[in-house]
Amino acid sequence: MRKVGIVGGIGPASTLDYYSGIIDGCRASVNDESYPEIFIDSVDMIEMLSYLERGDWNSLTEMLVKAINRLKAAGAQFAAIASNTPHIVFDMIEKRSPLPLISIVDETIAYAQAKGVNKAVVIGTRFTMGSGLYAKAFSKLGIAAVTPSENEQEEIHGIIFPKLENGIIDLKDKDRLLTLANRLITEHNADALVLGCTELPLMIRENDIDTLIINTTQIHIDAIIRAVIK
Repeated sequence: MRKVGIVGGIGPASTLDYYSGIIDGCRASVNDESYPEIFIDSVDMIEMLSYLERGDWNSLTEMLVKAINRLKAAGAQFAAIASNTPHIVFDMIEKRSPLPLISIVDETIAYAQAKGVNKAVVIGTRFTMGSGLYAKAFSKLGIAAVTPSENEQEEIHGIIFPKLENGIIDLKDKDRLLTLANRLITEHNADALVLGCTELPLMIRENDIDTLIINTTQIHIDAIIRAVIK
């Protein structure tokens, strides 16, 4: 199996899902107890958020490239960033990365296309939603992306931070988020909901909503597993 490097800590709760998900998925794929060497470089999420707040893309890129360099030095053969929001600068990172990278955005839009999605509501941090990260990527495949309004973005962001980002699930917050998501899906006649934050699957489960849920965390993990065992 190939050795995988994960840039984690953004946030810590979803990094745990990546670690256990890669191990469980690899064991299931090879039908024994084997699993790969996994190197995790856990970066400071507060530092990352400070760059995002200022729109300091160069510092954000530098921070993440340094993490990938450390993963290469540890022995990783390829890497993935275990978070959606840093993919705002993915192109800048990829140009400087010493390792091949697996993009959560590329894997997600490929999944949506394979599922025949025509229009998707995208929720995540306000950085992800406000940047048009998924809207731009989906448009290349002819898929429409619905971005919540600025007020809705702030509401969703407030549900993610600080509780959900730290693995705390508030059932009142969950009800608020599902109500908002269902309204957007109905208003825009969308056929999918993209969980564009790796913590959102901690709160929203497959049967919580009567629409295709696109779990970017699991899609990314599955892509990493395929790269590990190929």
